[in-house]
Parts: sequence; structure tokens; C-alpha cells
Amino acid sequence: MQESDITLDDQILQARGKPYHPSCFRCVVCRQSLEDQPFAVDSHRRIYCINDISLQDYIAVKEKYAKYLPHSGGRYAAKRFRKAQCPIVERLTNSMMMHGRNNGKKLMTVRIVKHAFEIIHLLTGENPLQVLVNAIINSGPREDSTRIGRAGTVRRQAVDVSPLRRVNQAIWLLCTGAREAAFRNIKTIAECLADELINAAKGSSNSYAIKKKDELERVAKSNR
Repeated sequence: MQESDITLDDQILQARGKPYHPSCFRCVVCRQSLEDQPFAVDSHRRIYCINDISLQDYIAVKEKYAKYLPHSGGRYAAKRFRKAQCPIVERLTNSMMMHGRNNGKKLMTVRIVKHAFEIIHLLTGENPLQVLVNAIINSGPREDSTRIGRAGTVRRQAVDVSPLRRVNQAIWLLCTGAREAAFRNIKTIAECLADELINAAKGSSNSYAIKKKDELERVAKSNR
């Protein structure tokens, strides 16, 4: 009997007509080609357009931050500002674990985000990561107001918002909008998150995050 120098994995992949990607665990384990995945590993290598130059260092979506699973196990809370290096999809996943009754249920939130991304790809035909980036850029307030003065004589003063806080607040507003929309509603949380991200990416006032951002900026403008 003639020996074949093709490994078992290669034989299975060739028999099913699937290409072999040694750098991707997904297609080896699940026997699925990357072309079937709307937001798989290879699609992360595209150049994502971050139009806002101030946020380019704070939205980790390129090169080494491109992860298929939003669970890297990194120690991003150990040092100040290190969370800016956390992959942006993982930050969204972690923010979905609010409030107390949802703490620690990361497998559930990973599944929710994955379903939401698949819905976004079906509805828009775009890469869901680009939609997420656009939603974060549009949802972060650029101006806010702070309290100045001692107790008794307190006034509000308009201030600029730092890029990291813009990203933090945008993620929080997007997750809060999705959570409130799904509460006591027949729609699933994944569908609500997909709708929120799509509306925010378009800058639509149907988005909870866009409405809150406009409200914060309007209050800040009146306190200049």
C-alpha cells in the first residue's frame, strides 16, 4: 500500500473542498473555510477606516488586536490606560455584562455579540467591525459639563472630553441602549444590539447613544 505524505487534516479538508489555513484555528477545528465567515480572522487584516484622528490610538481594531474570539484574558485593568490596548470587540463584550445579575456571564455575552455581528452583516452587507468602529466614533460626546465650586455655590462649566473617555462613554451608551431596548420586548438582546450599532453608525436619532450624546453636547453648549 502506497504511503501518502498528506496529513489526515489535509485529506479531510481536501475531500470537503475547503482551503487550508494553518494560521487559523477556526477552519482546522470546525472544517469551515474563511470565506464562509463574515468577520473571520482574515477579514481583520483589512485596513479599518477610523475617520476621527483623535480616536485612532484608542480603538484597538488593527493588527495584533484583531482577535476572532473577544476573550483574550489580558490584564487590562492592572495599570492605568492599559484598557486602551484591549481589543474593541472584547471591550464591547465586557460592557454587555452589566448589571450585577449578569456579572461573569462572558460566554453568554460572547454569543450575543457574535449573533449581533452576524445580523449586522446580513442587514448591511458591511464588515461588522467597521460598523462597530463607526458607531463608537459617532456615539462619543466631544463636549461635556462638569461641576465647579464648593457646596452651596455650584455652577456647571463646559469642558472638552478626552479621547479615551469618548470611547468609554460610547461603548457604555451603546450597551445601555441595547439593554433597555431588549427589556420586556419580544426582540432578543442580539437583535437590539445590532439595531443600536447600525443606527449609531449611520448617525440616526433612532439610536439611544446618539440621542444621549446630542443631549450631553446641548447641555454643555449652554454652559460655556
